Amino acid sequence: MENKIILLENIDKIHTTKMGIDRIKRNLKIDDDVVLYCKRKIIDDNCNIYKQGKNWYCEIDNIKITINSFSYTIITAHIIK
Repeated sequence: MENKIILLENIDKIHTTKMGIDRIKRNLKIDDDVVLYCKRKIIDDNCNIYKQGKNWYCEIDNIKITINSFSYTIITAHIIK
C-alpha cells in the first residue's frame, strides 16, 4: 500500500520516451495519448500497484504497466494473457 501512495503522489512525474509511446501503442492496440491513458489506469481504485526491484508494476483490466521507480518513466505496458 505504501508504494501505491508514493506512486500516486508523483503521478505528474510519469512520462515515457518516443520509443515507449510506439511500443505501448503497439502492445495495447490503442491510439490514445499513452501517458494519459496509463495515468488514468494507475489512479483507478482497482489498480493493483506493487514494487519489485527498481520497477513499479500496475495491473488493471488485464493490463500490466511497468514504471521505473527512480525516473517515473513508463517502460512498457502489455496485455496480461
